[in-house]
Amino acid sequence: MTDPIFETITTQFDPDRPFALARHLGIPVRDPAFLQTALTHRSVLHEWTAANPDLPIPDSNERLEFLGDAFLGLIVAEELFHRQPSAQEGQLTSWRVSFVRAERLVSWAREIGLGDFLYLGTGEKITSGARDRMLAGAFEALIGAIALDAGVEIARGFVLRFVERDLAEVVNLHEQPNPKGSLQELLQQRYREGPTYQIVGIEGPDHARVFTAEARFRGRLLGSGEGGSKRDAEQAAAEDALARLRAEVDWPDHSEAP
Repeated sequence: MTDPIFETITTQFDPDRPFALARHLGIPVRDPAFLQTALTHRSVLHEWTAANPDLPIPDSNERLEFLGDAFLGLIVAEELFHRQPSAQEGQLTSWRVSFVRAERLVSWAREIGLGDFLYLGTGEKITSGARDRMLAGAFEALIGAIALDAGVEIARGFVLRFVERDLAEVVNLHEQPNPKGSLQELLQQRYREGPTYQIVGIEGPDHARVFTAEARFRGRLLGSGEGGSKRDAEQAAAEDALARLRAEVDWPDHSEAP
């Protein structure tokens, strides 16, 4: 049963959108109101209020985002617990954090084209930073909506599509050297101060972004690098910085900046 408020605001959205998303994802729909709410970003509510001042306004997806975040953490934690029986608590936590971080959720949201289905206020289509936050939240809201409408097992299956595919990547990433950690440790040891990172470029379409990052210390450019996410670009910049610093013949003493 569709929310009657959504049915009334017919000029503001496509009532088939939740069904179109469900077909796109291959998931069942019992009550489309859950998916409809998951697709409603708070930025559009004021526009609906202006167009329909006498009607109650539907909820945004923030409550579903809260619920989806909880389901996501549980599903990922349970899967890691069973798939990695020899891993200790600290390692499991590190892997879980890697799965639920915003950058990964944004990449999953882009992969399924979630942004094409959302109801957004005009201003939310301007900046990439705002769009990324919106996509991460919408993906969590989508998980919450699937769990409430189709059931927890369907939501689990949806999440595991991504987790099972990315598991080896996450495990290998945490077993490899961490350039950001190494650079932080090196500078902290010598100067009791760490580097800073800045994203200086973003290129490519939503589904294939390339980020460029710089690693700096006290205003000096130490290194730069590119990656498919902000984190990967910062790791590449740190790796470049380490290579440059270690190649310097006259490494400064503790009283000077590199």
